[in-house]
Amino acid sequence: MTGPFPRVALKRVAKLGTGHTPSRSHPEYWIDRTIPWLTLADVGPLRDGTRSVVTETKEMISELGVANSSAVVHPAGTVVMSRTASVGYSAILGRDMATSQDYVTWTCGPEADPRFVLHGLRGLRNEILASRMGSTHQTIYMPDVERIRIPLPPLEEQRRIADFLDDETARIDALIAAKQQMINIVGDRSKGTIEALLEASEIIVRLDGVPSGLRGDRRLARLAMVSTVQSGITLDAGRELGRDAVVVPYLRVANVQDGYIDTSVVKTVHVAKADAGRFELRRGDVLMTEGGDPDKLGRGAVWTGVITPCLHQNHVFAVRPDPSLLDPAYLAMVTRTTYARAYFETTATKTTGIASTSASKIAAFRVPLPPLDEQRRLAGRAEHALGKDQVLTDTLARQIALLRERRQALITAAVTGELAI
Repeated sequence: MTGPFPRVALKRVAKLGTGHTPSRSHPEYWIDRTIPWLTLADVGPLRDGTRSVVTETKEMISELGVANSSAVVHPAGTVVMSRTASVGYSAILGRDMATSQDYVTWTCGPEADPRFVLHGLRGLRNEILASRMGSTHQTIYMPDVERIRIPLPPLEEQRRIADFLDDETARIDALIAAKQQMINIVGDRSKGTIEALLEASEIIVRLDGVPSGLRGDRRLARLAMVSTVQSGITLDAGRELGRDAVVVPYLRVANVQDGYIDTSVVKTVHVAKADAGRFELRRGDVLMTEGGDPDKLGRGAVWTGVITPCLHQNHVFAVRPDPSLLDPAYLAMVTRTTYARAYFETTATKTTGIASTSASKIAAFRVPLPPLDEQRRLAGRAEHALGKDQVLTDTLARQIALLRERRQALITAAVTGELAI
C-alpha cells in the first residue's frame, strides 16, 4: 500500500486510559508494593527516543493502593505517552504495570500494532506538542489527547513499517552513540590537558594520582571570598508580573555545557521588570549548574554576553568573580578538573540517579588562587591548547544533530506513507 495513509482517531483502534496516584495519606497503600508504577521519574531514558520498551520503574505501588484508587494496571504492550511537565515522550509497557496521572495510555485493539502506534506518536511529535497548554508546567489535556489522529495502514503494513523503523533507527542510534563516545573521549583529553597545565605550574599537585590541592606558597580561596554567587529565577506560573512585565531570554541547564554555552535553543520567560534586572547575566559571569545527572554538577563556562539581556534559571548559578582577584576563564578552567569534580560529587545531595549542589556549596568551593596575571596566562594557554578539541567537539555535535533530524524525518515519512518501504 502506498501513502499517504488515511488517518483515524487513535482512540478508535486503541483503548484510551490514564493513571493515578494512590493517596499518600494512607500509608497502608504504600506497603507490600509489587506493581511497577510509571511516573515522571522514569521519563529521563525516554527523552532521546532510543528506548521503546519499559520494563522497570523507580517506584512500585501495592495491590491495596490500586484497589482503593483510580489507578489501573495496564497490560504489557500498552503504549504510553507523558502528558504533563515532560510532554510527549512515549514507550511501550514491557510488562503489566500502572502509571501516574502524568501519562496517557493506549491499549491496542486488533487493528493497531503497538510498535507502529509508538512510531506514529513519535513521528507526529511536533504536531502533538502543538496542543500543549501552560506557560511553565505544560500539559496536554485529555480532550486534546482524544483528538489525536494517526495514519493507519492495514495491520501487515503497520508491522512491516515497524520492522523497518526498528532496524533503521537502531542503526542511526548506534552512529549517534559512537559519536557521543568520541565527544566524551575528546572531553577527557581536554580535562587531561587542563590538569597538565595546572600541574606544570604547581597549581594542583597529585598524591598517589589524586589531585590534592596546592604546593608551597600557593593558596586556596573560597569562592565566596573572591566572587558573588547569584541564584537564578524560578519559573513560576503563579508569579505576579505587574503591568511592566517583559519577555526576556533565559538560560537553562541544557544551555550550560562542559566548557561552553550552547545558545542554539534559548527559551524566553515573562517576568516583572524588576526581576529582569535582578537575575540578568553579565559578561564574564561563570555559569555553574545545580546538577541533574552527576556529571553536570558544578560544571562551568564563561558567559560572553552574546544575548543581551539574558537571565538564568534557578538551576543555573552565575558566579561573578572580583576582577581584581579572579579571572573568569581561569575559574571555568578549574571547574573542569578532577579536583573540582571530586569536590562537587562528594558534597552533592543525591537521590535516585540525580545529584544536586547549592549556592552555599558553590560559594564554599576552594579555588587555587595564583596571581591574576598567572591565571590569565594559564587560561590563555588552555584556550590555545584546546582549540582543536573544541572544533572537533563542535563538528561531532553538529553531526549528531543532523542524525537526530534524519531519524525524526525518517519516522515521520514512514508512518505517514510518504516513504515507500
